[in-house]
Amino acid sequence: MAEPPLSARGRFFNRFAPPTLLTLIVVSALGPISMNMFLPSMPAMAADFEVDYAVMQLAVTLYLGVMGLLQLVFGPLSDRFGRRPVLLTAFLVFALATLGCLVAPTFETFLACRLMQATAAGLVLSRAMARDLHGPEEAASHIGWITMGMALGPMLSPMAGGLLEQTYGWEATFAAMGAFGLIALILAWGDAGETNFRRSKSFTAQMKGYPELFGSRRFWGYAAAAAFASGSFFAFLGGAPWVGSQVLGLEPSELGFYFGIIACGYMSGNFVSGRYSARMGINRMILVGTLIASTAMAGSFAIVLNDFVHPLSIFGPIFFVGLGNGMTIPNATAGTLSVRPHLAGSAAGLGSTLMVGGGAGIAAITGALLRPEWGAKPLVGMMLASSIAAVLAMIFVFHVERRRGPLPVANES
Repeated sequence: MAEPPLSARGRFFNRFAPPTLLTLIVVSALGPISMNMFLPSMPAMAADFEVDYAVMQLAVTLYLGVMGLLQLVFGPLSDRFGRRPVLLTAFLVFALATLGCLVAPTFETFLACRLMQATAAGLVLSRAMARDLHGPEEAASHIGWITMGMALGPMLSPMAGGLLEQTYGWEATFAAMGAFGLIALILAWGDAGETNFRRSKSFTAQMKGYPELFGSRRFWGYAAAAAFASGSFFAFLGGAPWVGSQVLGLEPSELGFYFGIIACGYMSGNFVSGRYSARMGINRMILVGTLIASTAMAGSFAIVLNDFVHPLSIFGPIFFVGLGNGMTIPNATAGTLSVRPHLAGSAAGLGSTLMVGGGAGIAAITGALLRPEWGAKPLVGMMLASSIAAVLAMIFVFHVERRRGPLPVANES
């Protein structure tokens, strides 16, 4: 497929030109919004559907697991057929699934529709689009700017979701979610032009590229750093609604406000990433980010162990977890995409699967450990352990770099 002419590039709402930054931000935000917006409503939804909170939490953990598995397919599909058709199809399914969540008569029906919402694949595909258009360091910077704008979604959506649930009920939250999904679908159709002009010959051939990625130790190092860094965030998503309502006694609107703290930190980290990644290099940026998150959670764990129970004892250090993750994840993602540039879509899918799937596992473990008598200790402890694991993964990447040299623009052996 030929690239668009120069005269077609850079125009807003031109489906024959590469997507603008605004479009990449909006399509990237759909997944985080669908994951975060209903979190303050989870205790009320559990009561409405007459299920335990641990069962209701499946709407988070299974959603993350299915999203991770789907991205294993979305990446190679976008390498074979192009980013645009895969993105549009995924968003259409999301819109229909959101409607199903609204009218679901039972929890089982709701959960099935909720899992279909996992087709919100804008994040993985927008990252692949950024890598299509830029080299490793520039892609890290571009992804940083995208995720900085995207972070407005998880920062504002829990607040909006909490207010909507408290005023109109949880159904209003999913109605708002569906409206944003429709806007994202329209914008993607009108402005997200194709960026993949080196398509693989077949879907099967692209799937065969996964063993090539499996053989790269550097890919595993970057993927593990992203997975464990995001694992602390996903543990927070799975456990914070319970801790907020059962331990801290917060109302949904208050919980939504505190959820915005980590997103605010993440946006700040994305700004740092977008501004300085090309200058510092992706490896140093990741190491600093993981150390910031680990230090913050170590402080929070020390506070919680001394039984100091206050919202800021938990949600205060969360800002620095968001800051560190905002520095870590865009750069680690750029690293995974740059190990094998000709497999950027597959690397985006596999990397996101490891990140989201690992996060789902950590969130599930965190939820299983929550007990009234233990308070917030399991949540904070899991977040600390995951953050430390991200530091160790980055140390491994530095070890590989000392033996093989810096990450090249072309293929790495």
